[in-house]
Amino acid sequence: MPHELIRLTNLTQVFDGETVLDSINLYINNQEFLTLLGPSGCGKTTTLRIIGGFQTPTSGDVLFDGKRINDLPPHKRKINTVFQKYALFPHLDVYDNIAFGLRIAKLRETEVDERVTEMLGVVSLKGFENRKVNSLSGGQQQRVAIARALVNRPKVLLLDEPLGALDLRLRKDMQNELKRIRQAMGITFVYVTHDQEEALSMSDTVVVMDNGRIQQIGTPEDIYNEPKNAFVADFIGESNILDGIMHEDYVVEFCGRKFQCLDKGFGPKEPVDVVLRPEDVDIVPLGQGQLSGTVTDITFKGVHYDIIVDLKGFKWLIQTTDHSPVGSQVGISLEPDAIHVMHKSEYSGQFGDYSSYSAEFDELADNVEEDADE
Repeated sequence: MPHELIRLTNLTQVFDGETVLDSINLYINNQEFLTLLGPSGCGKTTTLRIIGGFQTPTSGDVLFDGKRINDLPPHKRKINTVFQKYALFPHLDVYDNIAFGLRIAKLRETEVDERVTEMLGVVSLKGFENRKVNSLSGGQQQRVAIARALVNRPKVLLLDEPLGALDLRLRKDMQNELKRIRQAMGITFVYVTHDQEEALSMSDTVVVMDNGRIQQIGTPEDIYNEPKNAFVADFIGESNILDGIMHEDYVVEFCGRKFQCLDKGFGPKEPVDVVLRPEDVDIVPLGQGQLSGTVTDITFKGVHYDIIVDLKGFKWLIQTTDHSPVGSQVGISLEPDAIHVMHKSEYSGQFGDYSSYSAEFDELADNVEEDADE
C-alpha cells in the first residue's frame, strides 16, 4: 500500500543572498515515480541534492519515514543517486563496478555474486559481466550506473537528468527501461528533467517548478489537461493562451465573443487566462466556425501539420491532419471541453502568441541553455 516516505517541509535554500528554493512543501510516497520538472535554474536539482544529503538546506526539514534527516550524510541514507555523468570506474569491468558498494560494505562474496547477478538481469546486461565499461554504449553505461545504485537495495533512487547524454532513440528506449526497472524493484524513483515529454510519459506524479517554487503537482494527465497557470500551460506542451473574462459559471469571453466552457468558481467578470491546446482547435470552412482567421504558416510534422492562423493580430498554433494553404481564410471551431480557464498569475501575458513561432528558435534556445549549463 502507498504510504508517505519522504516529506519536505518549508524547504528554503539561499546561495550568496539569492533564494534558489523558496519554501518548498512536498511529500513523496513509497513506490512512486515522481518527477521534478522545470527549466534550468528552477531549483529541481537543488531539491534532489537536499533529498540525497549532498546539500544542507538553509531552513526547513527533510523527513524520511517520519524522522528528520537534515544532518544525516548521504552514505547513511537509504537513498542512492544516479547522475547525468555516470561516474563509473573505467579500470573495473561491469561486474566489479556493480559489486563495488557491496564489497565496501564487506558482504560475503557469495551474497555479492547473488546480488550482482540479480541486478544484471534487472538491467538486461547478462553476459556483459567481464566487459570494460569504456567499451559500452551510452545506454549500457547508464544501465551499469543504475545497477550499481540499486544493488545496495536503497528505498529511494534519485536520478538527475540521467538520459541527457543519450540520443533521442536511445532516450525513448531507456525511458521504457526505467519504468520497467522501477516496477521490477518496487522502489521510489525521484527523477529530475527539463524534458516535458519524458516527465509525462514516465511519471506517476509530476512536480512543475519555476523560480524556486512549486507551480503545480499532479498526475501527467492533470498537469496537461488542467494547468494551474500560464507558465505550466506553456511549459507542458504547446498552448494558445489568450486574455478572457469569466462572465459566469461555464461562460467565458475571448476574441470578442462568448463561449460555453466547463469551468466554474470564478468571480463575476473576473479577468482570466484561456488555454486552447493546438490539437483541440478545429479548422472548418469560413463561416462555419465561431471565429475566423488567415493561415500565415504551415509546417508538415509527419502525423499532422502545424498551422499558424492569424486572428486579429494574435497568432494561434493549430495541429491538424488537414492541409490549409498559406493565405487562405479559415473558420475556427471550439467545443466547450477544448477551452480551459485559469486565474491570472505573474506569468499572464508572457506566453501563447506564436508570432515568432519557429522550430529553429526552439532549437537555438535549447542549445544556448545547454551551453549555459555546462
